[in-house]
Amino acid sequence: MTDVAHPRRLGRNHDALYRPVLVWEWPVRLFHWVNALCIVVLFLTGLYIAEPVLTPQGESGERLLMATMRQIHFSAGFVFAVAVLLRVYWWFFGNVFARGGAPCLWCGWWWRAVFTQLREYVSGRMGEPHLGHNALAGATYLGVILLSFAQVFTGFALYSESDPTGPMGNWFGWVIPLLGGSMRAHAWHHLMAWGFVVFVIAHVYIVVVLSHKHLNGLVSSIVSGYKFERVGGKEQRHGRGP
Repeated sequence: MTDVAHPRRLGRNHDALYRPVLVWEWPVRLFHWVNALCIVVLFLTGLYIAEPVLTPQGESGERLLMATMRQIHFSAGFVFAVAVLLRVYWWFFGNVFARGGAPCLWCGWWWRAVFTQLREYVSGRMGEPHLGHNALAGATYLGVILLSFAQVFTGFALYSESDPTGPMGNWFGWVIPLLGGSMRAHAWHHLMAWGFVVFVIAHVYIVVVLSHKHLNGLVSSIVSGYKFERVGGKEQRHGRGP
């Protein structure tokens, strides 16, 4: 990558100088795509497990397809759990951008930034560009991580029903009585899965809109790792500003 870029195709900002900045390290990009793939696989196989619309002829065929779907679902669940844990680890030990926007629940500036950015997003103004995550993104990802752990715990608890006295039963079996039984655990697991659908739709929309507005390579950065900041611009690096 060159130190400075002069992109003539940037429309209204064609006179600006931009420089590339390595924002997303390769572990962040890897965990992002692994989690994205796992969410798609888990949601689609989960829909089938809940409502098996593809039913082969014959009793044995039906059992085989359901067993295959369950095996894919639980395998993706294990991969998802590991990827989420590694992403949380990298949140603390990655570069400054991996930690950017990290929730500071006891800090007044962080709450002010969250509500300011929320108002800007709702109004369509989208605020100033950030190289890393802004405070609102940090709050959102905290919610997604908590939702992920809830899905993992309920999913592993439901998985343990096939062997209640095994290791999974010992580690996660307590979740089912805590939620009021197997049916309620299933209901919560299915309901929370739709939270990921809402998040993915909002996430893709906001990323595309921000990338178009700020012309900073936001969409491509999750592949290349590089975003662009305008020389002398107002980009926020650490998620503190609005």
